Amino acid sequence: MKITILNGSSRKQSQSGKIARFIDANLRAKAGVSTYYLSLENNPLPLWDESIWEDAPTWKIWNPIKAELQSSDAFVFVVPEWSGMVPPAVKNFFLLCSHQELGHKPALIVAVSSSRGGAYPVNELRISSYKNTRLLYLPEHFIIRDVEKMFNGETPASEDDKYLRLRLDYCLNLLQAYGKCMKEIRSSGVIDHKTFPNGM
Repeated sequence: MKITILNGSSRKQSQSGKIARFIDANLRAKAGVSTYYLSLENNPLPLWDESIWEDAPTWKIWNPIKAELQSSDAFVFVVPEWSGMVPPAVKNFFLLCSHQELGHKPALIVAVSSSRGGAYPVNELRISSYKNTRLLYLPEHFIIRDVEKMFNGETPASEDDKYLRLRLDYCLNLLQAYGKCMKEIRSSGVIDHKTFPNGM
């Protein structure tokens, strides 16, 4: 199984990057799992425009990423909360994606907050990022509050840190289980994107 991990922060040396790398290492240690790590640090992707449908030179950078996403079975989106919102680089990422990359594949939302927030990115992603991508979010999501104090090193620094590590492992195991089930559904022939290319 191949799982893509997205670091949704465009900041350098971000806490979201720290968490995304932790998750990447966790998944790579599991039997039968390979990973693709994509970081939006420094906003590496062009802003969406209609030239993406014409295969314009601007999108040469996107094509290898697109291929990695298409070959993935599941996703982990690590997204910081900026002023109660998802960062613009993450919104742009979802505009670039279609059902070809994400359709009928499970995803775990991991929201990151430096204080006591983190719920808004979960709500925003569940509302606005799945319609045409046909992405399937797990009913579980994961919020890391006070992120500077969590997931630093191999040993938990507190009971909260210990609990979060256990819960994260549960969520990642659940993601793998969904990934196996959805792979079977995608190959069943029941999905018809040709007749119904967009969500309602």
